[in-house]
Amino acid sequence: MMEEPFLWSSINAFSQKVQMELKTRRVHLAACTTTLGDDFMQQIARNLTDHFDGFLKDSKYVLMDHDANFSSAFRSTLRNAGLKPVRLPVRSPNLNAHLERFHLSIKSEYLARMIFFGEKSLEHAVKEYLEHDHAERNHQGIGNRLIDEPDQAPSDGAIRCRERLSGMLKYYFREAA
Repeated sequence: MMEEPFLWSSINAFSQKVQMELKTRRVHLAACTTTLGDDFMQQIARNLTDHFDGFLKDSKYVLMDHDANFSSAFRSTLRNAGLKPVRLPVRSPNLNAHLERFHLSIKSEYLARMIFFGEKSLEHAVKEYLEHDHAERNHQGIGNRLIDEPDQAPSDGAIRCRERLSGMLKYYFREAA
């Protein structure tokens, strides 16, 4: 049985490197910086393939687009960790459709509406969006469920609203009775 690969991509306009686990649609933020280069990307590859807490520690394949930051040194670091980096063909967004949709969502729903003052504010905003995306946003691609589905949702109780980042992201839920 073939293991589900990770999609790896970047949102260049916002200097973020993200990866998505295809099976669960879970997105991980690998880097949020303005200074990318071979040394930095090799360190990211080493962090992601760490035997103790790396996102890619149990994976076999990594699909990636043709971003210049995914250099031969970056790919060789992944190969040395036992992963097979697979570059998608040029101009083939449908092969990367799930991550392209995530990029569209994060940009249009959130990042395009804000002004960031430094890497820390951008990183905080992306982490908040990822928490919202995983625990509060339904995903049609996985049966209109949440990625981090609660064990048992209450069937009665008052309806509440949870807001993130000054009300830009809202989640309505039923409070336990």
